[in-house]
Amino acid sequence: MSGRRSYNDPCGIARGLNLVGERWALLVVRELLLGPKRFTDLHRGLPTASQNVLSQRLRELEQDGVIRRRKLGPPAGTWVYELTEWGYDLEPVLAHLGRWGSRAPVTSTAGSSADSLVLALRDMFAPHAAGDLRGSYELRLGDDRFRATVAEGRIELVRGSAEQPDAIIETDVATLWGLILGERRFDETLRSGDLTLEGDHRAGTRFTDLFRASPMHGQTVDDPA
Repeated sequence: MSGRRSYNDPCGIARGLNLVGERWALLVVRELLLGPKRFTDLHRGLPTASQNVLSQRLRELEQDGVIRRRKLGPPAGTWVYELTEWGYDLEPVLAHLGRWGSRAPVTSTAGSSADSLVLALRDMFAPHAAGDLRGSYELRLGDDRFRATVAEGRIELVRGSAEQPDAIIETDVATLWGLILGERRFDETLRSGDLTLEGDHRAGTRFTDLFRASPMHGQTVDDPA
C-alpha cells in the first residue's frame, strides 16, 4: 500500500476502506460478483471510469488479494479478473449497502451495466408484491443472460440461461430500468418493439411489478416499512 492514502486508524472499518475506499474500487467488486470478466467487459460496465484509473484500481485490488487475474483455458485463452474468496466476502457488505442506498432517489440510469441492474433488482425486490408467485424467467440484456427464480417470497438472480423458463424477456438495460422505475408501461414497450416477450404473457408482465424502486430526481422516498 506504499504511496496510497491511508486513514492510519486500526479500526477494521478504516482498514477495510484503506483497501476498497478509493473511487471505483467497490464498483469493480460489484461488477465481478456475478462472475469473471475481461478488462474490456469491466470497462463496458464502468464506462465513465478512465482506462488508466480502472487499471490502477485493478492492480491495487489484485495486490491486496481482493481479486486475481487468470487466463481462461482453450478455446477462449483470454485473461479475466475474478474475485478471490476474500473478495467474495464483500458480497453481503455490498448487498446491505445496496439495500440501504436503494432508499435514496434514483437520479440517473445512464451508464448502468447489466450486472449493476440485476444486483439492483435483488435489492429492490418486494416480497409482498410477489405473494405466492412461483416462476422462472430468463432476462436477455444485450449479450448478457440472467436467470431469475421467484418462489416463497424470494428471488434468486444469477448469470446464465434459464432451463424452460415461464417467460423470456429480451430488452436493453435502459428500457428495463424505465419499466422498473414506472417511466414506461410494459404493454406499450412491448408494442414499440423495445422489448420482446416469449412464453407466459401474464408472468412476463408481472415480473416488473416485483420491484419497488425509489423515485427519480429527488422526489420523496417511500417509507420502507
